[in-house]
Amino acid sequence: MKSIKEDNMRFNRRTALKASSIGLASLMSQLSVSSPRSWGQGGSAPSRLVVFYFPDGVPGRSDRGEPSLWDCLGNGRDFMLSECLRPLQRHRQRCLFLNGLSMGSTDSGSHPGGAKKLLTGVDGGFGRSVDQHLANVFGVESPFRHLYLSAMTTVNNPPSDCFISYSEAGQTATSEDDPRRAFQRLFGGSLSGQGATMPPSQSAHRDELSVLNGAMSELNDLRGRAPRAAQRRLDQQLASLRTVERRLSALSDRDMGSGPSLGSCQAPSLSTPLNGWPTTLSDPALFPSILSAQAELMALSLACGLTRVGVLQSSRHTSELIMSRFPSAPFSDPQFDMRSHQASHYGPSHDREKREFIDFLAQRIWFVEQFSAFLDLLESYPEGEGTLLDSTLVLLCTEVSDGNTHGHDEMPFVLAGGQHLGLNGGRALNLNGRRHGDLLATLCHLMGDPIDRYGQQGAGPIYEAWS
Repeated sequence: MKSIKEDNMRFNRRTALKASSIGLASLMSQLSVSSPRSWGQGGSAPSRLVVFYFPDGVPGRSDRGEPSLWDCLGNGRDFMLSECLRPLQRHRQRCLFLNGLSMGSTDSGSHPGGAKKLLTGVDGGFGRSVDQHLANVFGVESPFRHLYLSAMTTVNNPPSDCFISYSEAGQTATSEDDPRRAFQRLFGGSLSGQGATMPPSQSAHRDELSVLNGAMSELNDLRGRAPRAAQRRLDQQLASLRTVERRLSALSDRDMGSGPSLGSCQAPSLSTPLNGWPTTLSDPALFPSILSAQAELMALSLACGLTRVGVLQSSRHTSELIMSRFPSAPFSDPQFDMRSHQASHYGPSHDREKREFIDFLAQRIWFVEQFSAFLDLLESYPEGEGTLLDSTLVLLCTEVSDGNTHGHDEMPFVLAGGQHLGLNGGRALNLNGRRHGDLLATLCHLMGDPIDRYGQQGAGPIYEAWS
């Protein structure tokens, strides 16, 4: 029998027939729920998580003892933002700056090794990443259990270790690189004017539930008369249908209220035009627009209730992205094809006369600016007595610490937003070599999943994050 996919499920009531007449497989092939929703004013906002990744590390403490240009100076509320983090000044009170976390010595010096551990907390990527774990815990009632958007991550058929989201032990998920496909998947309709077709109304969702419940009733009756082996197969399919039932119930029960307007969810448009782009999105000059569009789609999906967990991935480790070709790029020489990974090998010192170091520093600042712009975007959506950012944890991360040495100690992490979830920002924490799995456990706790720890090693959540 055809199994139901966990995301992008739409129930077409014009073609849905009861399982008794066309068979369960055919019924399930019709199922999909892509209608956006927002959250009623009467209830609290749901917890959400977005991971914002950039490639190839940062200018950390140099081989010659020069201080990191990433880590904040000071501790607690008495600290100064570093050169790389200055674009976050306006969000300073919404951010927790984490110095001194370690991913462990296994595969240290390796980009792929770092990418495998980054969100799994497990050497070799032999574990489920925290985003996928939380999507399984909290995303079951969302139309999209998990949303993985990226910019130029799939160019030139990269190996699987270039992706940071692991659905199962050793099994990476594949990101969506094209905002046009992402838009159509999320909102349906054509890209003409970037408007989407009108989603089903709540009364339509109730109609869909009625048809679905009728089918489930007949299947339950059939199960009572089926042989034991067939009963087990029917139980599996009924469990899948109950997942769809919960999602449709959520769409039917929640009134459109605070958050984005009904129109913005039903006929969304982006400030970044999606029309007129080439078929293949590999020109580095397009990268800023692609990332901006994906960030807008992620924010809109969160605000409209399409998903609660997502990953925004900017390129991939050992990135060949030629950032000097960005329009108005603040890099040393637009005529020189300075790649991200090439710039990261700037040498043993912070030589401000060297082209590689100049560009690497400018590139890192550029990525932090994009992170800050994403926080601005989340903050622009009102929700209840706050904003979307108040109920969203946003983790800024990369797969190695210092770009030149590829180390896995002194990892650069920033955690932002989440004020309504308990995150206590406006501080810098020096964690002195503590394992980064404790950060992953902290994300789980703040989202509402009180696990003991995450990954191979660690002492448990970083309670200082909300104390």
